[in-house]
Amino acid sequence: MTDQLLAHIAAALPHTPARVPCRIGASGGLPSWFDVTGLAAASIGAAGAEIAALAGVTDELSVDARLASLWFDMTVRPCGWTLPSPWDPIAGDYATRDGWIQLHTNAPRHRAAALRVLDCGPDRAAVAAAVYAFAAGELEAAIVAEGGCAAELRDLAAWQQHPQGRAVATEPLIAWTVHDALTNGDEPGDDSRPLAGVRVLDLTRILAGPIATRFLAGFGADVLRIDPPDWDEPTLAPEVTLGKRCGTLNLTEKHDFDTLRSLLRRADVLVHGYRPGALDALGLSVEVRRSINPRLIDVSLSAYGHTGPWSQRRGFDSLVQRSCGIAAHGMVAAGAERPVPLPVQALDHATGYLMAAAVVHALRARRAGGTVSSARLSLARTAQLLIDTISDRQPDAFDGESTADLAERTEPTPWGDARRVRFPLRVGVNEPHWVEPPRALHSDPVGW
Repeated sequence: MTDQLLAHIAAALPHTPARVPCRIGASGGLPSWFDVTGLAAASIGAAGAEIAALAGVTDELSVDARLASLWFDMTVRPCGWTLPSPWDPIAGDYATRDGWIQLHTNAPRHRAAALRVLDCGPDRAAVAAAVYAFAAGELEAAIVAEGGCAAELRDLAAWQQHPQGRAVATEPLIAWTVHDALTNGDEPGDDSRPLAGVRVLDLTRILAGPIATRFLAGFGADVLRIDPPDWDEPTLAPEVTLGKRCGTLNLTEKHDFDTLRSLLRRADVLVHGYRPGALDALGLSVEVRRSINPRLIDVSLSAYGHTGPWSQRRGFDSLVQRSCGIAAHGMVAAGAERPVPLPVQALDHATGYLMAAAVVHALRARRAGGTVSSARLSLARTAQLLIDTISDRQPDAFDGESTADLAERTEPTPWGDARRVRFPLRVGVNEPHWVEPPRALHSDPVGW
């Protein structure tokens, strides 16, 4: 399946020259009725192929599928300290009177929205009792209308017939817009750090966008992540801030908004995960962004696609898995009594590497003196790519993790020392190298 996935991804990257030969190593896979390991190897391989093309590397590109699978999960191994749980205590799947629903309550405002609709306290037993009084579709609609995040469990057939499922099916894996403005080209980086000197403004949060910019940082990009003052990701910061600087802006304040405009003016790339229309509401529409910086490469992410009735709906990987039929198929195939999602947040991770591939692809076009490109991706469209790999059996299991899977170097972090799983990609003789260790959000001054 991996070759087919690579071919589908390659087709989404237009005008790409002949690919560097890509060797996929390891056998077995993550336990799933979908080819999650193939998606891991193919998405990381696609991003690597774009790096190779940018650097002019013609040597073989290699991806270790087993390590790629490990990088689709947590890669930090703390030395003497413990990561907190990634989930809020009341997040998860609940039985309704006619099916199942997932509540996503990790963000405090999403948690508060769900509890307002349920009219109960933050106790899991109380939430379960309140949820059971609703029909799944009714509760999903009410929580979303309140500004929260929830997803009714649908099967594959129901998603294919749903208006949003039909809309996503017509969208390309990567939707490109090529702008009229021409550039004078960029100075090339060196073979080992082909993105050196590229300024990436990161306005993304959990999880696909930060994965994209982490990859770009590994090949030399200067990544500046910006978060609002009240946002934190205590579990994921050691994972996704690797190689980046992390600043803070409140875009409702004029001074901070003007600072963001100044950052955009000097950026090469903007990566953002705001819902469609959210930047417009802040006064940063596509037209405004291009007037600030006509050379800006703009890559955006949404949860449920950029067209259709749910195009502005908030969403996360786990919710999309429930909406589009992946978790329902897992439940039926396993003979389980409750939803069975993928073993990892594969939609987030794969979309992150596809976003990185899109950024590098656009940089190649701009570096050659060509047009400036923008790209749009979504978790739901990546889900469709994975759904097409459905199988009636699970792959043989990988061997268990060992110390040989870990990088030799210990990483200093604000939380304590840690080791990290070795990265699965080699581009010729080059591997990604992150100069900056991971850090807590809000740690750095804002500026290039």
